[in-house]
Amino acid sequence: MKNRKPVFFIVLFIAIIMAYCAKFGVSITVGTTEFKILGAPKMRFGIDIRGGVDAVYEPEELDRKATSDELEAARSIIEARLDQKNILDRDVTIDKDNGYIIVRFPWKADETEFNPEDAMAELGQTAQLTFCDEEGNVLLEGSHVKKSTPQRSNSTNGFVVSLIFDEEGTRLFSEATEKLVGKIINIYMDDTLIQSAKVSEHISSGKAQISGMPSLEAAKNISDKINSGSLPFSMTTKNHSTISPTLGAGSLDIMLEAGFIAFCIISALLILYYRLPGFVACISLIIQISGQILALSVPQITLTLTGIAGVILSIGMGVDANIIVSERINEEIKSGKSVQEAITSGFKGAFSSVFDGNITVLIVAVVLSLFGSGSLLSFAYSLLTGIFFNFVAGVTASRLMIRSLSNFKLFSKPGFYTCRSRRITYEQE
Repeated sequence: MKNRKPVFFIVLFIAIIMAYCAKFGVSITVGTTEFKILGAPKMRFGIDIRGGVDAVYEPEELDRKATSDELEAARSIIEARLDQKNILDRDVTIDKDNGYIIVRFPWKADETEFNPEDAMAELGQTAQLTFCDEEGNVLLEGSHVKKSTPQRSNSTNGFVVSLIFDEEGTRLFSEATEKLVGKIINIYMDDTLIQSAKVSEHISSGKAQISGMPSLEAAKNISDKINSGSLPFSMTTKNHSTISPTLGAGSLDIMLEAGFIAFCIISALLILYYRLPGFVACISLIIQISGQILALSVPQITLTLTGIAGVILSIGMGVDANIIVSERINEEIKSGKSVQEAITSGFKGAFSSVFDGNITVLIVAVVLSLFGSGSLLSFAYSLLTGIFFNFVAGVTASRLMIRSLSNFKLFSKPGFYTCRSRRITYEQE
């Protein structure tokens, strides 16, 4: 049999490294490049936990009141910027009567002195839409697009995005398509690629279509982004104010303290009742919790109260997975199997139950990701990462650690794997 004894220590070492990174973060400099792994101290929390900014944006250098369509396009710009920065807890509303856009969003993770002006600078200037060739050369800008609308194609019965260019845009687009027949034109919002389209023919009429949209919703999404990049004005802040956390300034500290106490109690109960599998379950939970913290802090996903609920739910599922496995191992040993056979059969028998429970929540998380917005996305993301690390830690890591420990003579006795209240007596062979 292949020696698996070192595997436990390898997994334990990985758990310690992940816990350290999640707790403190890591910064490594290689040459002139600095690599950072942001930990819990750099996590970005939502308005409900940490507070944020309430800012009013208005058109700049515009001698008339902005139209509803222009304001909708401007809102699309701001929401696209917030999405790109993973700021999920936000509220962007339009005041059509006064021609304003009101934006509420949380503080940055590393802000200690809350300055609304510095926070609003994070959103930057009005987004710039550009049409580029495959080499990155700009062919024309979004300001040359008069209108973009999602439509159903009469010829293919699919969905397309129709574009209408102004006079200068018609000329530039005609020159571009004449040279790029059979090649790709990429559409960028700032530096983000939002759509690629193959040029099938020379287009000189000033009207074009982007085909191949999978749904009307997808076509509308691209159309809104193109319209947002063709704004005839930029936005500036009229006034701003600070938002206090809705849960109170000390709510985060209370939640962290409660979570730590709950984890200690659960760990003690797992070890006392399930013995060695319970000890392994504690290590797997550390991997799961650390992984979720890193999955939130590294990409700076905004963690809201609903996101914390998703983290707690996924941790609960991780505890359930370990309990199911421990119970199955106990039952297999009780039926007379050896420790090695019981571990193999226990994990095999428990997998279907763990898989069914996780796949159900996975479907919910995917649906919320597709159709939800704002803080719901924080909840969905927490669930998705929780399910992933549940399989990594609660199933894979636990199996590797228990199998490794069972190869040690000290831990090969059935008593280490049977529940405390159901301990049974075995005859010495």
